[in-house]
Amino acid sequence: MNKSTVWTVLGVIAAIVIAWVLVDVLFSLLWFIGKLVIVAVVAAIVFFILRGLFSRRD
Repeated sequence: MNKSTVWTVLGVIAAIVIAWVLVDVLFSLLWFIGKLVIVAVVAAIVFFILRGLFSRRD
């Protein structure tokens, strides 16, 4: 192997490692945003149910 081939192999390995980390971070972020959206929807539903229950008692 010559010097150029070694740097090419190291570059490919570095690119794979960087891509792996970026994809992992991206999916973690997307999962967190998805959980936030689900929590917001459930909280809104519970809020309107509770508001409806308390407004009927008045």
